[in-house]
Amino acid sequence: MADAASRLPLIGVDFSSRPSARKPIVVALGACDGARVTLEGLQRFATLEGFGAWLSQRHWLGGFDLPFGLPRELVEQLGWPREWHACMRHYAAMPRAQVRAVFAAFCAARPAGGKFAHRACDRPAGSSPSMKWVNPPVAYMLHAGVPLLLAAGATLPAHARAGHAQRIALEAYPGLLAREIVGTRSYKSDDAAKHTDDRLWARIAIVDALTEGRTRLGLSLWLSDAQRDVLLDDASGDALDAVLCLMQAAWAAQRADHGVPATVDPLEGWIVSA
Repeated sequence: MADAASRLPLIGVDFSSRPSARKPIVVALGACDGARVTLEGLQRFATLEGFGAWLSQRHWLGGFDLPFGLPRELVEQLGWPREWHACMRHYAAMPRAQVRAVFAAFCAARPAGGKFAHRACDRPAGSSPSMKWVNPPVAYMLHAGVPLLLAAGATLPAHARAGHAQRIALEAYPGLLAREIVGTRSYKSDDAAKHTDDRLWARIAIVDALTEGRTRLGLSLWLSDAQRDVLLDDASGDALDAVLCLMQAAWAAQRADHGVPATVDPLEGWIVSA
C-alpha cells in the first residue's frame, strides 16, 4: 500500500469552514521522489462546493488541516453512535448552532481545567481539541470538511474507512511540524496589525528548515524562488500551512499503513506523524 500511495499526487490543505475570496481554502500540490518533495503549485477555493467538486474529480493523497473525529469520551457521554461513519452522519446533520449548544453544555458541566474532552492524538500533536468551536473553530471545520471527504469517496485509513483507492485522506496539523522548527514563536496572523518582522523571520526559518531537510520527517522541500516568495509574503500563513500539510502527506505516503499506529481508535482517528 505504501508503494502505491507514494505514486499518488500529493496535496496539503489549509482548510476553512467558511471560505471566501478573502480567506480561501489553500491547497498545495506536490510530488515526492525519495526524500525530495516538489511543490508544484498552489490553488485556492472560495467555496466549500468548489473545493468538494475538485476533490471528487482527481486522484490524491492528502494531508488536511482539520480534525476527522471527535473524542470517544464526548461521543459516549452524549450517547451518539460509536461507529465513526454513523457518528459523522449524526454530527453533520446537526446545525452549527446546535453543535455549539451541545458542546457548551458538555463543557459547562465539567470542572475548570478539564472543560474539553481530548482525543488520544491531541496532546502528542499539540493540537486543539476537536470539539472546540472558537479560537480556532475546529469543530466547525470537522463539520464542514468530513462530509466533503465522504462525498469524494475518500479512503480514511485512521478511521478504517475504505473508499476510493486513489483518494486517501489523512488528518494533518501544520503546527506540529512548525513547532519542531520555531518552537512557540508565532509565524502567522489573520490580523494585519500583527504582520510583524518577527513573524516574517519565523516563516523564513520554517521555509529554510523545510528546504534544507532539517526536520524529523527526513524530507526536503523543492520550490522555485517565486514560490518561496509567496510562502513568505503570505502573512496569514495559509500558504505555508498548506505546504506543511503537504510535507506530512509525503511522509505518510512512504509509510506502511500511512504512518497510522496499529492501536489507533478508529472513532477518534490520528494526526499524521504525531
